[in-house]
Amino acid sequence: MKFTPYWLDTSTPGPDRSTTELGGHVDVAVVGAGLTGLSAALHLARKGANVHVLERDTVAFGASGRNGGMATTGLSIGFRDAIARYGFPTASALFLSYNDAIDSIEKLVGEEGIDCDFARTGKMTLAAKSGHYDGLRKTHEVLAERLGYETQMVPKDEMRSEIASEHYHGAMVDPKGAGLHVGKFTRGLGEAAARQGAVVHEKAPVEQVRRLGGTKHELVTPRGTLRADQVLIATSGYTSRPFRWQQVRIAPVGSFIIVTEPLGKEVCDQLIPNRRMASDTKNLLYYFRITPDHRLLFGGRARFAMSNPQSDEKSGRILQKAMVSVFPQLAAARVDYCWGGLVDMSMDRMVHAGQHDGLYYSLGYSGHGVQMATYMGKQMAEYMNGAEDANPWRDLTFKRIPGHFGPPWFLPFAGAFYKALDVVK
Repeated sequence: MKFTPYWLDTSTPGPDRSTTELGGHVDVAVVGAGLTGLSAALHLARKGANVHVLERDTVAFGASGRNGGMATTGLSIGFRDAIARYGFPTASALFLSYNDAIDSIEKLVGEEGIDCDFARTGKMTLAAKSGHYDGLRKTHEVLAERLGYETQMVPKDEMRSEIASEHYHGAMVDPKGAGLHVGKFTRGLGEAAARQGAVVHEKAPVEQVRRLGGTKHELVTPRGTLRADQVLIATSGYTSRPFRWQQVRIAPVGSFIIVTEPLGKEVCDQLIPNRRMASDTKNLLYYFRITPDHRLLFGGRARFAMSNPQSDEKSGRILQKAMVSVFPQLAAARVDYCWGGLVDMSMDRMVHAGQHDGLYYSLGYSGHGVQMATYMGKQMAEYMNGAEDANPWRDLTFKRIPGHFGPPWFLPFAGAFYKALDVVK
């Protein structure tokens, strides 16, 4: 078993960017070479900006290379919950922004010729309890009646058309969801940004930030010091000092994934015949899909813990047991990959983007980052160019997490709370 992300192991590594010349003055410095950062760098460079990206590790090392490879529709919170919280006009605009985000990936793949197995196979939300199916049906009706948005309901007695499992009580299918190979996509995005003139510096963690006035800052790394007219923080669940204001507003929650041995097309055709991107309705949810080479990827919040080799191995055992509970026919299937990564959860489980103390940021994707991070890189390029309306999240208040001072000591308590919630609801 490999304790490395399947996506990074099965894509061609990019060039070594750890010895690039780092220093001087640039128009924009982007902190983080994941989907947000690379997308922003590409779109800013297209506008003629001199852009340098500072990455603590390597391209796609963080959440961008450690997720499920799902570009799906919908908010992290339910659409009906969003209406209750923000009102219908705002909720619908934010909901539909995820469709724009998937479109932005599809457009980038075509424009830049990125071979990343992008396919619109749809999103399937699975009812973990019978009562959850009623909730999905209500959401389906609200989407259709108030937004003119079509989804499909699949009752329990018809579930074999979507999934070879008796574990769930029905599903709601949104055909607009998509899947992709995020390792190939992120590395392709890095190459596209480089073709436009953006420079990525790997092994260049930002250790100090000095504000020079307005949005101008000096960024100090072990490899050199960079002065920038604008700075974009794009570090998601890996946000740390010196970006303390953002750090204490993000909970870095571990999400863990296993990938089986190749199962063959015939077996995969039986497991998930329409190749949907799937997730269930629990708070501590499972999510799964078929990979481009006919494996099953199965992930979830197996434990509310940080990711490290020991934690990943424990979580992998929990996930393998969960996978077999959903698909008993895979009891003998070998697990080839197991890894973990950090999801950037905000207090309200919404994206937050804007400017604070002269620093631009886009964070808080809360488990829906593949599509939205890519999209927000594009939108932040416009926002930083003066287009306020380009940021769909501009009116949301980015609240600090109470008691969060750095290391997320509160994660086990949060995990216990959500586990109990899944029992009673």
